[in-house]
Amino acid sequence: MQSNTGKVYLVGAGPGDPSLITVKGLKILRTADAIVFDRLASPRLLLEARTSAKM
Repeated sequence: MQSNTGKVYLVGAGPGDPSLITVKGLKILRTADAIVFDRLASPRLLLEARTSAKM
């Protein structure tokens, strides 16, 4: 049986300004298969996610 291991990243998006996310955080957001977020997440940042990402 093959084991598929994934990774979990916790990415802080700063105080609400989407331009303050780190370069690495944005890269992770853009390539994630699934994204879990709360009500404080900026809708503009969520637009950066892949259309196939599960939210």
